[in-house]
Amino acid sequence: MGQEQAPAGRPAPEGAAGHAYEGPMEAEVDATPEAVWDAVATGPGINSWYMGASEVLPGPAGAVRTALGDAVMEGAVTAWDPPRRFAYRTVEGDDGRFFAFEFTIEGREGGRTLLRVVASGFIPGADWEAEYEAMTGGGRMFFSTLVAYLTHFAGRPATPVSAFSPPVADWPRAWEALHRALGLPPGAAAGRPVRCVLPGLPAIDGVVDYATADALGLRTADALYRFLKGFFGTLVVEHHLFGAGVDGGAAARAWTAWLAGLIGAPPETPSR
Repeated sequence: MGQEQAPAGRPAPEGAAGHAYEGPMEAEVDATPEAVWDAVATGPGINSWYMGASEVLPGPAGAVRTALGDAVMEGAVTAWDPPRRFAYRTVEGDDGRFFAFEFTIEGREGGRTLLRVVASGFIPGADWEAEYEAMTGGGRMFFSTLVAYLTHFAGRPATPVSAFSPPVADWPRAWEALHRALGLPPGAAAGRPVRCVLPGLPAIDGVVDYATADALGLRTADALYRFLKGFFGTLVVEHHLFGAGVDGGAAARAWTAWLAGLIGAPPETPSR
């Protein structure tokens, strides 16, 4: 596949400190180009693997709106060529901050598709490194989630669930507590089975499908569970629930309460 460049955007304001970045990711998936397009260029599709809740106004003059908690990200479509190429770019701030995403879709034999994603943007500030590390780590996790969605859940709409813990003062302890609550040893690798019942939440019976020092992903028959270290000092939940009749608001409240208990006190030993 040829090397394509994501939109560069305007340069940062003169004298502004910060960091411009561009990072490509690609994978061949067992899904048709049309299924991949639906996953990356429609609101229900994006909600099945990305953070927050998104809406897409389709077309060359369209827009993408993503809400995460109290924050809203507005973007303009910059490329619309179904089912081959989709791109959008957020409104640029006075400090030069913007984010842009480009998805290139190429059909392969046997109904498979090569998907390439380029994330780019500008992070302002002299202390951009920590935000950049959190952003790129989260980007890798969400790309893995997109691949997992296309592999195991393509065409099934999900209810996105976002929840946040209280501020975390001791990350090693919090990460250990999370693993212990899920019945996992520290450093559990992808492929390890996971079975647990968390207080006030549905039972989890599946497998670890993503694991790094700052993120953990679980996959069950009807959900993609995602836990990650947030840039602003909280443990973040970004789940995608594929069951029928899911109440997203109730699920978010239940996970928020569980995270508060996890961070505020030693977790209970899960039932098996």
